[in-house]
Amino acid sequence: MRIRITSLLFALPLALASAPAFSQTSNQAAAPIHTQTTLPPAVAKIKIPPLHEFKPAQPRRIALPNGAVIFLIEDHELPLVEFTALFRGGSRDEPASKIGLADIYGDVWRTGGTANQTGDQMDDLLEARAAKLETASGAELMTISGDCLKQDFDLVFKQMMELIDHPAFREDKIDLAKQQMDAGISRRNDDAAAIAQRESLFLAYGKNNPYARVAQYATVAAITRADLVHWHQQYVVANNMIFGIAGDFDGAQMEARLRQALGAIPKGPAYQAPTIKFEEPRPGIYFVEKNDVNQSQIRMVALGTERKNPDYFALQVMNEAFGGGFASRLFSRIRTAQGLAYGVGGGYGAAYDHPGIFEISTSTKSGTTVKAIQSLSTEVDNVTKEPFTAAEVDRARESLLNQFIFRYDSKDKVLREQLVLAFYGYPADFLERYHDAIEKMTPADVNRVARKYVHRAELAVLVVGNSKDFDKNLDTFGAVTPLDIAIPEPAASAAAQAEQPRQSTPEAKALLAKALAFYGGTDKLAAVRSISYKQVIKVAQPAIEMTAQSAAILPDRVHQVMTTPQGEITTIISPAASAMQMGANYRPLPKSVSDEYLNGLRRTPYLVARHANDPAYIFSLSSDAPRQINGRRAQALEISGGGEHFSWLVDPQSGEPLGEEYQGRGQTGPVTRLETYQSFTTVDGIKIPSSIVFSENQKPAATVTIEDYKINPPLDPAMFTAPVAAPAPK
Repeated sequence: MRIRITSLLFALPLALASAPAFSQTSNQAAAPIHTQTTLPPAVAKIKIPPLHEFKPAQPRRIALPNGAVIFLIEDHELPLVEFTALFRGGSRDEPASKIGLADIYGDVWRTGGTANQTGDQMDDLLEARAAKLETASGAELMTISGDCLKQDFDLVFKQMMELIDHPAFREDKIDLAKQQMDAGISRRNDDAAAIAQRESLFLAYGKNNPYARVAQYATVAAITRADLVHWHQQYVVANNMIFGIAGDFDGAQMEARLRQALGAIPKGPAYQAPTIKFEEPRPGIYFVEKNDVNQSQIRMVALGTERKNPDYFALQVMNEAFGGGFASRLFSRIRTAQGLAYGVGGGYGAAYDHPGIFEISTSTKSGTTVKAIQSLSTEVDNVTKEPFTAAEVDRARESLLNQFIFRYDSKDKVLREQLVLAFYGYPADFLERYHDAIEKMTPADVNRVARKYVHRAELAVLVVGNSKDFDKNLDTFGAVTPLDIAIPEPAASAAAQAEQPRQSTPEAKALLAKALAFYGGTDKLAAVRSISYKQVIKVAQPAIEMTAQSAAILPDRVHQVMTTPQGEITTIISPAASAMQMGANYRPLPKSVSDEYLNGLRRTPYLVARHANDPAYIFSLSSDAPRQINGRRAQALEISGGGEHFSWLVDPQSGEPLGEEYQGRGQTGPVTRLETYQSFTTVDGIKIPSSIVFSENQKPAATVTIEDYKINPPLDPAMFTAPVAAPAPK
């Protein structure tokens, strides 16, 4: 858990709960590796017998009068029972105004419990028996699944039926799920690989396509309990259900039990799949600037196909030979021979009921970005210019067949596959067809589909990286389209900023003058160029205490050394680069994090004093009624400028600042953060809050005590130079 706190005068975000996860970041790509591919003569003479005929055990299919379908298979190897129910309906069915609904439903269906017991009570009951019962959602379906010892099946199955018949969707669990989703939204631009994955989906499918679109703060906020109840009533119905069960039971008795229980589930409206339009992405170079990384994420994408395509089996072999493993062309040539990446792969994707994505992906050090794109492009061209050999095809076939056997080597695995095939309307013998088709595939088949489907000119190329470190400009390949990945602000915050007046009001400027005079006067405040201080931080939850030694050169440099239970963390923010370091490990900070530090500085009276007469800064009084802080009346002085909007809470009579309020990022996403000042100390004629209480969304977060505060201390500029990762060994 992480909480960031920004105080009025020191204004530096703090990681209050624990040290972040660190990983050594390297500027080096993989060194070339040379491997022996020729077998010793003695080994080469060994005759390998053909594989046994593939005949998986088949579950029994039972259709109920209400439309539910059951797949049942006995497995007496262990005294266990596993079951899964699939229901049609997923994120592709969400209204565009409530993206995230299916994910929240899939979470709260289980955590919200039933009419008879809470989700937490269900947890205790199941954990005492080493049993499991879970719910989830996907693009096209929702699931409820469980496993348990055979003697506990009656209890666990009863719990499942309660969730189907009487889910509670408790409000506290809905709020928690929404907070967790907001937290994910707030962090989604932190990781370059995650950005590349999301933006490549946008390129392949279109930003508004249900298979690509993502939740935003506004769409999550719009979701209500009534939406979850309606969703359940619409989709969790008998004629929408496929149920599979495998385990140690008597088949006839289990069938009778399931007929009685599942047969009582009411029918509902017939499911209608949404009509979704798919268009090929526009070829070109697309770029996301991320200046806190030293590696580039590269994706080449186009639309793929469906598994119903007769060419699907040949494409699978082509994918394996081209980019499916250590022996594939992409890996052996890009990674092994050239050392341009640690990992590389890809292929012509195929989904069950909609086009998959043809995607090639890799990451490389920033200084070899263009070279890596050129090498990938060459290998895409070589798919047709350099046909796959018999040896490549044989190796790919054997690899797929070996993988295949391990995917379906137990009855429960075969059952799960049969459920999926039935859900998407595929023939029951699709497994056998796959196996037989792969086994018979020839180089001619593979090269035919390669010529038909792989065309470099149709690919959209996405790069996420730090352009200043590239080996060449991306426009080497033509016009570059920059992509905007900014996260839309929460609706309430955006609306509040939109309502701000276009110019300052006299009443607000008068209250600002009083507040600045209380602090020490505009001239003294504006003359502050640097500060340093010690913080003693007591976090409310979990209850821990930490210290931090902080320093700043206004307006844009921060140095902080925090002592936590996990160790010492150094954070450096500067215009050149921002990073966090713990021991020998370091990581560059994403812009969203460094911006939060700098926004804290912008809220200080030092920088506000510099802009007291700046027309780009707007000062106004809130239309809300005055508030009570520590028993005193406080007027909200709204301040907008420098990209920040916040409120000073000021005693209108004395001008004493009693606190401040602003939007920040908490451990679960956006929060309204309130700081209240408990006491002041005077340093060089300037009043400094020396004890501050923080709350987030009206809940206690931490208390901070300020010690050893210095104004305009001499600070070594080297303190504000971000660390550089040591080169990886060659």
